[in-house]
Amino acid sequence: MRQLLFSSLITCALGIIPGLAAEGHSFSVQDLVAMSRLSDARVSPDGKQVAFTVTIPDLEQNKSHSEIHVAALDGSRVKRLTSAVASSSQARWAGSKAIYFLSARTGSVQVWTLALDGSKPRQVTKLPLDVGALEVAPDGKSLLISMAVFPGKTPEETQRILRQKEKTKASGLLFDHLFVRHWDTWNDGTRNHVFTYDSTNGMARDLMASLDADCPTKPYGGGEDFAVTPDQKTLVFSAKDMGTGKSTEAWSTNFDLFQVPFDGSAAPRRITTNPAWDAQPKFSPDGRTLAYLAMTRPGFEADRYEIVLRDWASGREEKFTLRVDETPRGDRSPSSIAWSADGRTLHCLAEHLGQNALFAVDVASHKARILVGEGTLVGVQPATGGRLLYGMNSLLGPTELYTVDPEGKDTRRVTHFNDAKVAATRLGRPERFTFEGAKGDTVYGYLVYPADFDPAKKYPVAMLIHGGPQGVFGNDFHYRWNPQAYAGAGYAVLMIDFHGSTSYGQAFTDAIRDDWGGAPFEDLMKGLDFALAKYPFLDKDRLGALGASYGGYMINWIAGHTDRFKCLVCHDGNLDERMAYYDTEELWFPEWEHMGTPWDNPAGYNKPNPIEFVKNWQTPMLVVHGMKDFRIAYSQGLSTFTALQRKGIPSKLLLFPDENHWVLRPANSVQWHETVLGWLDQWLKP
Repeated sequence: MRQLLFSSLITCALGIIPGLAAEGHSFSVQDLVAMSRLSDARVSPDGKQVAFTVTIPDLEQNKSHSEIHVAALDGSRVKRLTSAVASSSQARWAGSKAIYFLSARTGSVQVWTLALDGSKPRQVTKLPLDVGALEVAPDGKSLLISMAVFPGKTPEETQRILRQKEKTKASGLLFDHLFVRHWDTWNDGTRNHVFTYDSTNGMARDLMASLDADCPTKPYGGGEDFAVTPDQKTLVFSAKDMGTGKSTEAWSTNFDLFQVPFDGSAAPRRITTNPAWDAQPKFSPDGRTLAYLAMTRPGFEADRYEIVLRDWASGREEKFTLRVDETPRGDRSPSSIAWSADGRTLHCLAEHLGQNALFAVDVASHKARILVGEGTLVGVQPATGGRLLYGMNSLLGPTELYTVDPEGKDTRRVTHFNDAKVAATRLGRPERFTFEGAKGDTVYGYLVYPADFDPAKKYPVAMLIHGGPQGVFGNDFHYRWNPQAYAGAGYAVLMIDFHGSTSYGQAFTDAIRDDWGGAPFEDLMKGLDFALAKYPFLDKDRLGALGASYGGYMINWIAGHTDRFKCLVCHDGNLDERMAYYDTEELWFPEWEHMGTPWDNPAGYNKPNPIEFVKNWQTPMLVVHGMKDFRIAYSQGLSTFTALQRKGIPSKLLLFPDENHWVLRPANSVQWHETVLGWLDQWLKP
């Protein structure tokens, strides 16, 4: 009954009409890339409107374009403010009748403004560098922006240095510390600083300039990592402590909070000394309390965030854990926090049993309750009448905007961008289940039925394995690993949240450390056995497994430990954990997962190493890798393919020279899905 109720609730929330959907076509990758992607919603100061970005994939140009729209929160109207011809993003309110936004319509990314009355956009900034993040100060006029500058240099000096580098004929890159490269970009030596911008005189003031000499820092993220006091006297920001005398950036997760006068009259001052990650400062409406999120364990990027309340006048702090109950697995890790208008409640988003739920936390008692518990929610913020705005997506459809009352009883739709597109397809029905996994723990999973399900038929199974490994294959509409793309192609889709997955308590997440090939592999095999017994329409003789990142690692591990699958797909997965340490950029990750460096703890890298079991490989495998993936170097994919070919195992290699750890370009996404589904069809369909 619970499983059927879950599907019904999400179907109704997304506005899907089952009868209409049944008349459409099976969901495909073309449907996936055609969806309008809503993001970065911001409620107007009067709480009655919301501005947001709509990203539209363009297959012909193989890239995406972004537009800004505004909608009334009562759902009565939606208006497009900018055209996709010149991509725009990060809409921020200038009062309730105009917005600021970022656009590169004149070449570089600058701040623009636009009135809601339909007048033409006007350029606000003409700075020498691209603007990264954009926020509006409490007075509604002053701006907070970020730009990447060289340490000790102004934006103008940085621009001159970069232009001089472009003129140099020699192409060599010289480094004296890590990072050499990060994610998909080579390090050019710049650091992202926060600036105030005065629109009356066009001056940009670097609030972080004096940090470079004595305490090198590098902030990550965007506007979520800095906040201004309501009286506009002080800015607080989160920045990485890169150490004294040498960089520790590649193996440290120590982010601290700093405060600096908004007018730049004094140097920034560190206000937290937690050796782990401090992030997302948010001031209460009265300015008396600073709330932020803090991890506890240095070097662990997937540690649980706890909520910290800091009395702004005295500096006294209280820290507490977000909990759904008092059971050992009742703790949750909030990913964002937002104050209610009266300052009595913190609204948090946190993963919860495969969902990303909305919690209301009483500031005084620290007690939490779930307001919206189904689906994947994003971007919660207060709106008019005490209501809350948020975005929500699920296994049955992409993100749309909603509001809910403070008690979580009255949910209303604001946008309907994708209703017709979803209704034109036949989707697979998702069903959640649990089983007893490794260590006797309860493990959760999803089965997504084939789109045209016939209980009299037997169906091939596509088992998707999530990355992270501290991740989750939950109730969301994923644009790279969407189970509906497989359900629409006639597959039953199985997803298991093995030990190491998030949303089930920090102890369950921690369990994967130093055990990559142990409990997670056991969970996957037990989950598969459970599903085969529970769902008689699953064909045990036509099983395929697919995974990316850690999921790709697990595919290589599976290849050496079982022959029950007819075919495998490895996307951006490690073959050799030892060499992967030397190839990657964020060293804190393998050092935590394998309990040290390869030279101090070689057993930590040898025990879970797929390369040690290549001798057992015999299952056909498709290998996919992005050549701009600096997290898992594409040499790992080449090595995997080399081993397969040398052993005479049927195999293919799909390389993307222009993709990173993800496949993002629309045409590449189509090619990826067609190649992967073609591989599955070759081995799993008659």
